[in-house]
Amino acid sequence: MNFADSEIVNSILIEDGMTATESAETADVILVNTCSIRENAETKVWNRLKEIRSLKKTNNDLTVGVLGCMAERIKDRIIEEEQLVDIVVGPDAYRDIPRLLAEVDDGRKAVNVLLSLEETYADIAPVRTTGNGVSSFVSIMRGCDNMCSFCVVPFTRGRERSRPMESILKEIQQLSDEGYKEVTLLGQNVNSYKDGENTFTALMDAASLINPEIRFRFSSPHPKDFPDDLLHLIAERPNLCNYIHIPAQAGSDSMLERMRRPYTREQYLDLITKMKRIIPGLSLSTDIIAGFCGETEEEHQQTMSLMKEVEYDLAYMFAYSERERTLAYRKFEDDVPEEVKKRRLTEIINQQMEIQKQRNVKEIGNRHLVLVEGTSKRSDEQMSGRSDTNKIVIFDRMDFEKGDYVEVEVTDSTSATLKAKPIRKTTLVEYYGMAVEA
Repeated sequence: MNFADSEIVNSILIEDGMTATESAETADVILVNTCSIRENAETKVWNRLKEIRSLKKTNNDLTVGVLGCMAERIKDRIIEEEQLVDIVVGPDAYRDIPRLLAEVDDGRKAVNVLLSLEETYADIAPVRTTGNGVSSFVSIMRGCDNMCSFCVVPFTRGRERSRPMESILKEIQQLSDEGYKEVTLLGQNVNSYKDGENTFTALMDAASLINPEIRFRFSSPHPKDFPDDLLHLIAERPNLCNYIHIPAQAGSDSMLERMRRPYTREQYLDLITKMKRIIPGLSLSTDIIAGFCGETEEEHQQTMSLMKEVEYDLAYMFAYSERERTLAYRKFEDDVPEEVKKRRLTEIINQQMEIQKQRNVKEIGNRHLVLVEGTSKRSDEQMSGRSDTNKIVIFDRMDFEKGDYVEVEVTDSTSATLKAKPIRKTTLVEYYGMAVEA
């Protein structure tokens, strides 16, 4: 989401006459886009700002700003106490950045962290100055109404509102014209997308028809209201990826209730069973929190058993960090000792790595269509890309280029990566057309 937001800010600043630079050392303005969802993310921002402060000592005209979710939370501390920045801009105030920069030119500090009930930046065409030129993010909605007890997003990004479908499809068409091959649609809860009579399934349907050579992913849906018609659409439409990120957060009913997740363990597992039944070969990922308020050893073991039962292909796993203003902060005590959190998180990670290793071993001998994202980090002689099921795949470079679709056969694996031999360069339509005929 922050990646997509940064591209909106690029557009606003370039329209105002500015130019993106390659390095902080050559910049007149440095804006740090921030996340508040976990303490570790905020710690990284503080450290980065302290690094940037040294640049201000050699460049008195340098303007430093903080954007996004941390802005509203820490505006006073970051400007007055730490004196690290000149402007603070909330996620709904990006249009105001040129005015705020002008205010700073007069020697003042500038702040706008007002949240909006309408802002979706629907009319702003993002400017993509970074990324791989193959895959891109498109934001379809902003904010969140779910109010999970652990999550600060509703307080930092405001109420949920959907972007007009027409503007989303226009942006996807632009990406198609520019040669992009993969688009991920973004929202805090994409199932809640609503533009008049247009639902998220209708949006995915229309998006997939723009260009059959572009494949689509989305993040994140909520287990509480995942639509059956979307599952059937994914099953029948080749360019909708057989991969779903479906956050569980915990594996016990008692924990889910304290987290204000409006589903039970049984309901979640029933949804997973339905997903796997409707979409053969489906790959799943999830979010898991270790050590949430009051978590007992039994509750921890239930989370472990849920993960083992589902057999996720990937999981984002974190120790709980208390966030001010959330219900958990106001109502519960962050009472699980740090050493217990770390131990439980380690157990969760170790089990998940073993599950991934076992699942990837089963891929040996299977064929996949891989979208090439670039050269491998470890060797220029190999290419790296992702399968339809979101697995990282490494194979010999040969004459393949970034943006190619390559059919491969898996020959080896680790818990994180599939290694493969390339069979042929192809197209998405040709590959799935032949598969259907066979």
